[in-house]
Amino acid sequence: MTTAASVLKPDHASQRKHFIFTDEHEQLRESIRAFAKKELAPHADEWEETTFPDSVFRRMGELGFLGLDKPVEYGGQGGDYYSALVLAEEIVHARSGGLAMGLAVQTDMAMPPILAFGTEEQKQAWAAPAIAGTKILCLGITEPDAGSDVAGIKTRAVYDEATDEYVINGSKTYITNGHRADVIVLVTKTDPDAGYDGFTLFLVPMDAPGVIREKRLQKLGMHASDTALLAFQDVRVSASAVLGQVGKGFYHIMWELQGERLIGAAGCVAGAQHCFDQTMKYAMERKAFGREIGKFQVTRHKFAEMATKIETARQMVYMTAWRFQNGEYPVREISMAKLYASRIAVEVADECIQIHGGAGYMKEYGVERVWRDMRLNRIGAGTDEVMLDVIGKSYGL
Repeated sequence: MTTAASVLKPDHASQRKHFIFTDEHEQLRESIRAFAKKELAPHADEWEETTFPDSVFRRMGELGFLGLDKPVEYGGQGGDYYSALVLAEEIVHARSGGLAMGLAVQTDMAMPPILAFGTEEQKQAWAAPAIAGTKILCLGITEPDAGSDVAGIKTRAVYDEATDEYVINGSKTYITNGHRADVIVLVTKTDPDAGYDGFTLFLVPMDAPGVIREKRLQKLGMHASDTALLAFQDVRVSASAVLGQVGKGFYHIMWELQGERLIGAAGCVAGAQHCFDQTMKYAMERKAFGREIGKFQVTRHKFAEMATKIETARQMVYMTAWRFQNGEYPVREISMAKLYASRIAVEVADECIQIHGGAGYMKEYGVERVWRDMRLNRIGAGTDEVMLDVIGKSYGL
């Protein structure tokens, strides 16, 4: 007979980890969080003014954090895709969106195509030292006249048969790590008449003659990362600098963007959760009209709405990551996760500013910086509008 005492009691505050994560993932989570809080967070305010130093890459390379899901033969840890999610989630404790962005370009944007499409020589020359943190990578897609419209890229690479070299001319903008990088994964057009089959990727050393780091760009947020305007003037690279297949660069980079978008979505969820937690703490300390502002129904409902949206985004990211890890390539769901997570992150940050009131508009509380940093996620790696178009087209519309 079932008794009241034997019935499973409702748990309104369950903290059980998601099934995709093992005890090893949780240990990794604790390690990254401790590192971020101890070695990175104390410098967050300073790095907003100066950008974070290259030594962060070296230190994280030493700790094995730049190759969590990368092959052991190149110095990586050989972990699964979920270990990369853990890094994206826990690096929020560094309190610096710009730092997280700079690291993500290294680990989840520029490095994957080198490992996927590169020759053994290219992997040893660039991927292995990037995992070790001794070389810094950047990715060159966006141009002054071509952002979401990747097909509109004008940077040209022309083959010179006499020297077996390619001559590159053009420009790239909004390039994270562009001022510090040792090499750029560069998207070029090699055949202007071949449509999507006319693009080729190159690994171009940033110290090559003709590579000009023109300008350090000033941004709304992500101040701790460096963002560059780059020019390429008669830059000569050997045919061995081609990454992947000639004429297949568009497909290579479209593949790369999927992993980038999912990692970005995970970072958005974690950033929103961190902002939520900090604001909850504030709401339980700040008093108005004789009691904590968190006790007012209007504030309680704000937190309930935010928590529901964060959890919805989290479950979407985790289930899509599970499918990705298990060999699927769910572009529709990745696009949905990226779209929704980046939107709710900005929404949560904005609501948290509101709950803080005037204090939220002040730099000392840090919540305004979360909003400024988060806002880029609705633009970078595919704008909201592009994500909506990808999703719509996936239904045959």
